[in-house]
Amino acid sequence: MAKNTICIWYDREAEEAARFYSTVFPDSNVKSVERAPSDYPSGKAGDVLIVHFTVAGIPCLGLNGGPAFKHSEAFSFQIATENQDETDRYWNAIVDNGGSESACGWCKDKWGVNWQITPRALTEALGAGGEEAKRAFEAMMEMGKIDVAKIEAARRW
Repeated sequence: MAKNTICIWYDREAEEAARFYSTVFPDSNVKSVERAPSDYPSGKAGDVLIVHFTVAGIPCLGLNGGPAFKHSEAFSFQIATENQDETDRYWNAIVDNGGSESACGWCKDKWGVNWQITPRALTEALGAGGEEAKRAFEAMMEMGKIDVAKIEAARRW
């Protein structure tokens, strides 16, 4: 077990979510599924309780804790992408699987977990500082899914 693991609370769908992530992102997999040894407030003995999985190299633990807590934008996975094709692939996988679009490269999966699909072109533009970063930032503020060509055009403008 990793020394530091992200614990993500799900109602009852931790295994489904982990298996979905493992099909979308490289260096992702489901390591193990643990079932409840007895009844608990949100489930019965034998129900999936904990799922150990990895998302893009990050160790995670999915806990089927019930409906008490909901996800918020205060926690998100940020996935760095190399180009528009990779950006589109991840964004579309999340949104087209019951998720929803948001602004500035953010989207939410059908389990309520938030994702930032962030092309390196955007990160580099913002890191450039000055007017170049300002133009890229202003372009990004008008976007849902990040459009790499528009970010690069804003940098040159």
